[in-house]
Amino acid sequence: MTYILIGITCLVSFMAFNNPQLRANMLFIPTAVKNRGETYRFISHGFIHADMSHLFFNMYALYIFGGIAEYQFNRMFGLTFGNVAYLLFYLSAIAASSYVEYTRSQNNPGYSALGASGAVAAMMWPFIMYAPWAWFIFPPLPAILLGIGYIAYSHYADQRGGSNIGHNAHLWGAIFGLIAYSTLAGFLEPDILSEFFGRLMQPQGPNF
Repeated sequence: MTYILIGITCLVSFMAFNNPQLRANMLFIPTAVKNRGETYRFISHGFIHADMSHLFFNMYALYIFGGIAEYQFNRMFGLTFGNVAYLLFYLSAIAASSYVEYTRSQNNPGYSALGASGAVAAMMWPFIMYAPWAWFIFPPLPAILLGIGYIAYSHYADQRGGSNIGHNAHLWGAIFGLIAYSTLAGFLEPDILSEFFGRLMQPQGPNF
């Protein structure tokens, strides 16, 4: 499913690079959602990107996190429904990551956003809760500190403003991922949480 999502996102993004009308129709534009009822934009904007570097970094991060997330969702829902649950989690994260910005910008005709960053931020947490002490090359941090630091920095950067980067979507995507995934695991597969806390209490060196 991760490869399918990456493939679809790359295909649609490439199409939007060369089709301004398609891009305009898929952007997250709060005023269009409010005034014209175009609620599909809560999802569609997650499949287009500003440029190749934006697309590459999001899809590379999804590639890193996605495989573990699929494995964990299969544990919770079984092989038959695991991929469906994974897909619904991803799509829900796209929408959830934009909702707070919708409430802030629904009367701002100049605001628009695009990209899968919010959903990718949510996908960190299945990975983090599986391997909290896995190290990353960039930034050079273990996963658990990356997750906490990502939320803290996104909040700081959103409050500071002055950037075209959607830090608010990053923040709420990560928060959604943490809460929604922890809740699902707690109800459906409590061993995921107990394993996470067990690994968290036993820091290890780089293992990825």
